[in-house]
Amino acid sequence: MVSTSTLCKNLLNVKNIMIEDVKLWTDKDAVRHLTINVKPYKKDQNRCPICGAKCPGYDTGRISRSWRALDFGGVIVQIVADTSRIECPHHGVHVASVPWAYPGSRFTKEFETSTAWLATQLNKSAVAKYMRISWDTVGKIISRVREDIEPNLKSRLDGLKEIGIDETSYRKGHKYITVVVNHATNTVVWAHKGHGKAILTLFMEELTKEQRESIRVVTGDGAKWITSCVEKYLPNCIRCVDAFHVVEWAMKALDNVRRQSWHEAKSVAESYGKRRKGHPKAADEEYAAASAARQRSQDIKGSAYALGKAPENLTTTQEAKLEMIQLSDNRLYRAYKLKEMLRLLLKMTNVDTAEGELTRWVKWARHCRIPEFVELQRKIMRHKDHILNTIQLQVSNARIESTNNKIKLIIRRSFGFRNESVIHSV
Repeated sequence: MVSTSTLCKNLLNVKNIMIEDVKLWTDKDAVRHLTINVKPYKKDQNRCPICGAKCPGYDTGRISRSWRALDFGGVIVQIVADTSRIECPHHGVHVASVPWAYPGSRFTKEFETSTAWLATQLNKSAVAKYMRISWDTVGKIISRVREDIEPNLKSRLDGLKEIGIDETSYRKGHKYITVVVNHATNTVVWAHKGHGKAILTLFMEELTKEQRESIRVVTGDGAKWITSCVEKYLPNCIRCVDAFHVVEWAMKALDNVRRQSWHEAKSVAESYGKRRKGHPKAADEEYAAASAARQRSQDIKGSAYALGKAPENLTTTQEAKLEMIQLSDNRLYRAYKLKEMLRLLLKMTNVDTAEGELTRWVKWARHCRIPEFVELQRKIMRHKDHILNTIQLQVSNARIESTNNKIKLIIRRSFGFRNESVIHSV
């Protein structure tokens, strides 16, 4: 039969302690509590909470303290132990550390790591309610666990070679966060609220001279502030405008053309007036024309996915919409073909072939008589060298976009934390 002492040690998952007493009791609200009185082994007593060194006692007083542990089947569990103050020759007077909790915490390590994990999966209110703590406490726990897992966040800045820079909006009202990702490990190495040259300058100035010199490639969109910072702080670095954002530019131009076509088709449909009551006559040409105009308007309105997807991924319905556009709207179909040609050339691996195709695309777009794509070719010509660098080096910001979506989700779940550093820790 397992003894009470052995059972408690295993349930608490704490080593180097002696179980002195166990009490099960119920409070006035009918909530059950399990209080476990413990004592650390002598070798773990009187240790500095900062450096862990064995230190002499500062005074003879001992105070009984308690720490929340993970619940046992709905029973609130608390560890109780006597603590004393020690005097570290390097860090001064502190309350001696205990093996089951982080310094300054009134919760066990198991409790805090579980809470921190829940904070990455649920919103702060749900975590606080489930763990029976305040949401303020959730934020402090997250910071302590992050400091234990990765005490020096700046170590992520060592050995960077290829980085991606992007900004993402995470709340209404244009609330942005700038993110820097290490392409080699696909990890966020730096993040800061806001965006623009001033924010990215903070990152660049945080790097040491050696760290800047190790960076060889920077990917991002065509923002001038990224290029400006790269030229100033990373003069030997290759600047890349990744294909994801270039295609995104083309998609935006195409969607503007689609909206114009839809408004034109809608005006034609509305010119026939409201649909008359009753069944139309078989030879009613006006009714047939009005129905066709309304259907065309609806098809163009709902063609965004058909125009945006690659041809090989289209459904039967989307293929039909694209065929209708090809037959009835030459301008919109040419815009679609321009988008597709650009998308395909950005997938090329031979930079010389890609440059030739890009020159052909620019020539076509320049004379296509579609203002959105005439303007797009000007933008692409401004970034031509950076786009060709991307094709030559085969780098992409696609993973950063995926990371941004995760960051947005975490921030939404973390809504309510007052301290921005807590969100970064999550």
